[in-house]
Amino acid sequence: MTKKDFKRVECSSIKLGMRFSAPVFFDDGENMFLAEGKTAKMYHIAALKRWAIPFLLTFGHPIDESDISDEDADEAEELEEVEELEEVV
Repeated sequence: MTKKDFKRVECSSIKLGMRFSAPVFFDDGENMFLAEGKTAKMYHIAALKRWAIPFLLTFGHPIDESDISDEDADEAEELEEVEELEEVV
């Protein structure tokens, strides 16, 4: 595949919690920014701003919450509240 096959993603469109259906690369098309299905975190967004990266490249598309499989949903489940343990004397 060549750079022509990539879809361009403007960095200003990257939001906290976004996921993509394929790996996302820096504008050089070689170095990976975000792995397939991994969530964009605050430090990812901060790095894009700090390094003044104008756009990213991917073969995929942003994943909508409805596109997440049951396997992926396990990863996204909220944690239950942990019960306090009694102190052992």
